[in-house]
This record gives sequence, structure tokens and C-alpha cells, in this order.
Amino acid sequence: MRFCSARSEGPACTAAAPKPRVAFLCVHNSCRSQMAEALGRKLAGDVFESFSAGTEPGGRINPDAVRLMKQVHGIDMEASQHSKALADLPPVDVVVTMGCNVQCPTLPCTHREDWGLDDPTGKGDEAFLAVMQRIEEKVLDLKRRAQAGAWK
Repeated sequence: MRFCSARSEGPACTAAAPKPRVAFLCVHNSCRSQMAEALGRKLAGDVFESFSAGTEPGGRINPDAVRLMKQVHGIDMEASQHSKALADLPPVDVVVTMGCNVQCPTLPCTHREDWGLDDPTGKGDEAFLAVMQRIEEKVLDLKRRAQAGAWK
């Protein structure tokens, strides 16, 4: 895949250009954005780097999200991820907001989109599983678009 990111250097973009960095943002960085980061790493890690952060980090990942991601995808988010602030992010190429109905600070990026996902926190497993499935679909779509050079 050939990708010219905002971080690419030199007069010409080459196949050796770095993978784009995608930031998944939410208010507390405890549920949807964490699931998106984990699924991005698992399903699209060959195409882009995944990060997540929150405007008001919650301190820990939602235990229901941790449990269900482990059951469904075999991903232990507690072992590899933690709640982070926007300031903890590296420079990114793509910003994906989860649909938090708040105004996120502007981060420099080449592409920005909102996934409009409902927060399953406080709801049953069915709500978590439905959101998890939507995130999986959207991560795979993002991967397909990145491979097609959508953000050149």
C-alpha cells in the first residue's frame, strides 16, 4: 500500500512511508474508543496504527467492554491499553470520534469522521455486542478506504 501521511517527509511519497495513525476519540476513553483501538490493532494493524484518547479520561476501561472483548475477540484490553488524554496522543493522520455529542478539540489531521455510536455503558451485554459489531464493521471499512488511498 502506498500512503502519503501528514508525517511523510521528502519530496516524494514512497512505499516506505509510515502507516497512517488513526485516533479514536471519546469523552472518557473507557468504552467505544478503547474497543475501536483494540479492534483497529487486531483487524487493521497491517494498514494503520490505532490509538485512542478522551477529552475527560475516565481512569479505567469499562469492565463490561473488557470482558466482552476478551470473550468475543480474545483481546485483553487491560493488558495492552489504558485510559488516555488527548495530550497523550502522537501526531495523527485520521481522527474518528465515536458520537459523543460533545465538541471535541480540533486535532491536526488529514481526515476526520464521526461514527455516531451510542454509548453502551450501563446497558446489557446486547447493547455492548451491538456496538462492538458496528465498530468492527467500521474499522474494516476504514481499513479498506486506507488501502484504497482515501487520504492521500
